[in-house]
Amino acid sequence: MKAVRVLGLDPGIERTGWGIVDSRGHDFSAVDYGCIVTSKQESLPERLFVIWGELNKIIEKHSPEVVAVEEVFFAKNAKSAIQVGHGRGVCLLAAAAHGIPVEEVTPLQVKSSIVGYGTATKEQMGAMVQRILGLPKIPRPDDTCDALAIAVTASIKRSFNARLVREKDR
Repeated sequence: MKAVRVLGLDPGIERTGWGIVDSRGHDFSAVDYGCIVTSKQESLPERLFVIWGELNKIIEKHSPEVVAVEEVFFAKNAKSAIQVGHGRGVCLLAAAAHGIPVEEVTPLQVKSSIVGYGTATKEQMGAMVQRILGLPKIPRPDDTCDALAIAVTASIKRSFNARLVREKDR
């Protein structure tokens, strides 16, 4: 079975976590991961441009077949949700600019896929991401760990949907 390479993104303005995961069925391996950090001293357009530039470098280096992006979760703070929306837009644009399909996942799907229930804590998520990917330690910061979890979740979702299509065609 050929591996599918997925770039998982946890969008934000201050920090955009990213993680490259290769998946073969239910076997997952982390290829590379990190966090794009922008300066509060820069304007919003400058920060978005930094994210854009770094995402392009990551995509060109790793050639993902799918980009997985977390859907915006509206919390109590509308301003932060809007800021995340700006970062998410740059993530979607980077995927489109490279002709890469996007798989969107919700925070509930991520927690359910990784831990087994939707109210999992950050600590539980981190421990399971470490275990699933066979990493020596929990990836930090949380944005990076979340991006890897998003990549794994999108892989599971795509695999499940492909299986449904195969079953339907029988």
